[in-house]
Amino acid sequence: MPPKGKTGTKGLKQIEEENASTLKFYLYIILGVNVTYFILQCFLFWSSFTGGIITLSVFAVAINFGCYQFMSHMAGSKIDLNMSEGMSEHAKDILLYTCIVQSLSIISNYFWLIWLLIPGRAFYLLWINILGPWFFAPAPEQDEKKQKKMERKMKRH
Repeated sequence: MPPKGKTGTKGLKQIEEENASTLKFYLYIILGVNVTYFILQCFLFWSSFTGGIITLSVFAVAINFGCYQFMSHMAGSKIDLNMSEGMSEHAKDILLYTCIVQSLSIISNYFWLIWLLIPGRAFYLLWINILGPWFFAPAPEQDEKKQKKMERKMKRH
């Protein structure tokens, strides 16, 4: 049987502590993946480290640190980074997804193509949350008075 009453809420101090540990965790992930990636690329796979791959790598670093800065800014505004269904959840997903793609690209440069799933996911969320309900919303109902007035107007013309 579920507990009765109001569910517990987090205090501001607890949110700040959890945000700090979350930011530290994601910073370690970013640094670990990027340092490992660039060391392996420079020392083991230098021949395949072309201009296009360097551009993708720099773009991945920019996305990772952009997501980190976004989450850091949200944490500074006293917003809980660990709540589900929030913007920070999407930033964490993009950060982790980018780190995974960057790690897999050590095996083969074709793994960079997996990155194209992010815009697909963004369009899916846009469709589900905004566009779909807007396109398929039922027409607003008119009250009887306005309906009769419209019918009289149509009969005159």
